[in-house]
Amino acid sequence: MASERLKQVRTRFVEKVTGPTLILLLDDLLTDGVINEGEMEQVKEEYRARAEKARAVIDMARKKGNAASEKLIMRLQERDPSLFQDLGLGP
Repeated sequence: MASERLKQVRTRFVEKVTGPTLILLLDDLLTDGVINEGEMEQVKEEYRARAEKARAVIDMARKKGNAASEKLIMRLQERDPSLFQDLGLGP
């Protein structure tokens, strides 16, 4: 299950994802209908530190279920293939 895969890599994702990649992922999740504009703005405005934003993004996707988690995984593969591989999210 995608949400379980994200749960397993959560700590390493928070440690390693870059700020610019996080913003791109937020844009992607908005485009994909996983989050709405209010949720995107909440992450951008409420969480100052990169790690806090990363936690918010991964937890938001996980709480929305497997389809949302799968979209985050797919978008991470597109945006940061080396991090995707490093986290072991590939097949």
